[in-house]
Amino acid sequence: MRGFSSGVADQISAFVRHREAAGAICDSYREYLHLFDAHCAERFPGERAVTQEMVDTWCARRPAELAKSCRSRCYAVVSLVRFLRQRGLTDARDPELPREREPPAPPHAFTDDELAAFLAACDSWRPTCNMPRTRALRTKWTLPVLYRLLWSSGIRTTEARLLRRGNVDLAGGVLSIVEGKGRNERLVALHPSMAAIMREYDARIDGLMPGRAYFFPNGHDTPLARDWVAKYFRTLWARVSDERATPYMLRHAYAIENINALVGRGVDGLDGLELLSRSMGHTSVDVTAQGYYSLVPSLAGLMQRVSGPGFDDVVPEVL
Repeated sequence: MRGFSSGVADQISAFVRHREAAGAICDSYREYLHLFDAHCAERFPGERAVTQEMVDTWCARRPAELAKSCRSRCYAVVSLVRFLRQRGLTDARDPELPREREPPAPPHAFTDDELAAFLAACDSWRPTCNMPRTRALRTKWTLPVLYRLLWSSGIRTTEARLLRRGNVDLAGGVLSIVEGKGRNERLVALHPSMAAIMREYDARIDGLMPGRAYFFPNGHDTPLARDWVAKYFRTLWARVSDERATPYMLRHAYAIENINALVGRGVDGLDGLELLSRSMGHTSVDVTAQGYYSLVPSLAGLMQRVSGPGFDDVVPEVL
C-alpha cells in the first residue's frame, strides 16, 4: 500500500499502524485516509499536525452528497482525530456530521430489455481521443465484466472494487470475499459463464498490468475508486433509461430474480433462501426476508407457510 505524503503523514501513519495492530482496518478506511492526506497536502502544505480546519473542510457535506455517504466518507478521519486527541497530538474536535436519516431509494425493477441494453452499452463503450492508452484499455475491458459480475453474483459494489486477485479462484469459479460488510468473510460461487468471462478479462489485464494486486485495478496496487463505479454506471444507464438506478441496485436485481425462482419450492425454497442469504453476506435469512419481502410479494406467502406463528417475528407488520 502506498504511503502518505502530506505534512501530517506521520500522524496518519501512526494511526494506521495502531489500527493494523488491533486488526481494525480495512481497505476502504485506507482509501479515505489517503484522500484526506491528499486534501491536507493540497490545502495545508505547511501544517505538521492535524488541525480543526483540515477536519472541518474535509468533512463538510458536499453538494448533492447524501447524509449517509458523508458519514461513511468521514468515519476514518473522525477516528484519526480521536486517536490523536487521546495522545495530546491535536486540539481538533470531532466534526459535526449530518444525522438526518434519508429513506433509501426504492430499487429499480430492471426489465430484461433494460439489462440487455445496459450491458450492450458497456460492451460498446469507446474512450475519448485524449484518454491515455492504458487507462482506455483498462476501462474498455473492465466495464462489461464488472457490471456483469454485480448482476450475476449479487456481491456489493465495494466488495467488487476491493476484490484482490489472490481471492479469485478462476479455475474453480469461486470468489473469497474477505472485505465484506461487518468484516464478514464468505465464498461466492460464480456462474460458469461469468467465470469464463473473468478468466478472459484476467488474461487481458495481466498483459496490460502484470503483477497487479486487485482484480479490477485502478493502478497496480490500488483498486477502482468508488466514484469510478458510480460515474460510468450513470453514463451508460443514461443511454438506456431516464429512470433512477444505481450500481447497487444490480445486487437487488440478483436477489429478486433468485427469490422469484425459489418461492414455488415450499420448504426447499426456504432452504434455498438461506443459501442465498449466506451468498449475499446477510447475517441471517431474517435479514434477507425483511429486505425483500415487500419487493417480492410471493416471498411473504412462502415465509408464512413455512414459519407459521413465527412469521411476524421475521417480517415486521406493514401499516
